[in-house]
Amino acid sequence: MVNIQGGIPEMGYDRAIVTFSPDGRLYQVEYAREAVKRGTTLVGVVFGTGIVIATIRPAEELSVPSIGSDKVHEIDSHIAAGMAGFLADGRVLIDFARVRAQVHKLTYDEPLSVLGGVKEIADRMQLYTQYGGVRPYGVGYLFGGIDENGPQLFEIDPSSAFSSWNAQAIGRGAAEALKILRKDWKEKMSKDAGIELALKALKGGEKGVKMNEIELCVVDNEGFVEYRGENVKLLKKYW
Repeated sequence: MVNIQGGIPEMGYDRAIVTFSPDGRLYQVEYAREAVKRGTTLVGVVFGTGIVIATIRPAEELSVPSIGSDKVHEIDSHIAAGMAGFLADGRVLIDFARVRAQVHKLTYDEPLSVLGGVKEIADRMQLYTQYGGVRPYGVGYLFGGIDENGPQLFEIDPSSAFSSWNAQAIGRGAAEALKILRKDWKEKMSKDAGIELALKALKGGEKGVKMNEIELCVVDNEGFVEYRGENVKLLKKYW
């Protein structure tokens, strides 16, 4: 019998992903969630004809802003994803999702649906919660896009569970960002209003954020558009 005090497991039940604790918990999955909670704030917003995903990449004095581990990615021309947590884990899953999107298009002669893309990533993540010798992916996603069902936004948890949202935030500033999203999100809002709200929520969650640190993308009927590096200046009117 193992005693658990203060939510901290004694050695044993957190050593392998295949071992449930007596109260039905997988501690390695919970640790992966902590990695996401400590990541930079990630915000997603659904507007009338598309979605916005925004986060930050803190700028170092000698770094090259255009090269490095991006946090917002294009999966296909109609699908995008942003991530918080371990970027190396997230990058591998982004590449996996891109391949699955192209395989689907070649196989069925139609683009992968947004929910289909969510399930591809979630299924992959779930495999790493049930085999010995592996660990869960330490990353969470806001995954969204537009298809025949209109604009959609999903959160994917390290456990592989996913849920649909009109607006959502994850990462270290999620609590403050969510207060703004709950107050200001409106159904059928314009693209400009969606971008403005995403930036407002991001600034609420990440105090002192600078415009040149922003990574933001929009997916709507015109396709995928990303704002970072030099072209982040185009967001000045929303700032």
